Amino acid sequence: MTTPQVDVHGNGLADQAADSADQAIRSTQRVANATLDRMAGSVQDLRQQAAPLLNRVSAQAGELAQRGVDAVRDTSQQLRDKAVRASDGTVNYIRDEPVKAMLIAAATGAALMALIGLMSRNRH
Repeated sequence: MTTPQVDVHGNGLADQAADSADQAIRSTQRVANATLDRMAGSVQDLRQQAAPLLNRVSAQAGELAQRGVDAVRDTSQQLRDKAVRASDGTVNYIRDEPVKAMLIAAATGAALMALIGLMSRNRH
């Protein structure tokens, strides 16, 4: 073999290597694109499956919050009603038994003053 023949064969081998490398790159790109497409499809499928679940959870959370608000409102109304009944009962008792009511109030006041006196002595 002479030098010009080696160059022709050398250029041919280099061209073949370059073509092989290009083909490998294109093949790798096709495989990568196909894989990415499958992954994108899977992600889209998961989103479609998750959307109804998230909507259901959101609706349930809203219902629970509304039930909580309703329960607080009902309990608050019941407490107001009980307070009004207790107040009315107290007013009626004072109207019916004024002397007893004053004696009970005086005794309660005296007991509270005695308790406060004991507590203030213990602190000193």
